[in-house]
Amino acid sequence: MDAKLADIVRAAATQARRKARAFDASSSKDALPWAVVEAFDADVRGHVERDRRIEEERDRVLIAAVNLAETPPEDGDETVGAARDALIDAIDYLEQAVLRFGSVNRQGARLGYGETGQRVADGR
Repeated sequence: MDAKLADIVRAAATQARRKARAFDASSSKDALPWAVVEAFDADVRGHVERDRRIEEERDRVLIAAVNLAETPPEDGDETVGAARDALIDAIDYLEQAVLRFGSVNRQGARLGYGETGQRVADGR
C-alpha cells in the first residue's frame, strides 16, 4: 500500500541522484533539469496530492540542476562539486518532503498505493 509508493519515491530520488552524479560538461545542459525530475514527475507527482511544500522542493531541484549545468568546468572541480552537492541535497529534500508531506491522491489510490488522503510514508 503506502510503502509501495514510498518505495517509488525513494527509487525516483535514487535515479535523480544518479543522473546528478553522472552529469559532466559534455552532457546537454538544457536536458539536466528535466532528466533529474523525470522519474519523480512520471512515477510520483501524479499520484500524490499537490502540496506547495513538495512543489517548492521540486522547483529547488530544478534551480540546483540549472546551476550545476551552468557551472563552467574551468571554474574547477571544487566549484563544480559544490554545485553537484547542492543538487543532490535538493533531491534529498524533495524525497523527504514527499515522504513527510505527501498524501495519496485518487489516481494513486486507484493504482493501489493506499487510500485517498493517506500519507505516503506515515512518518517512516
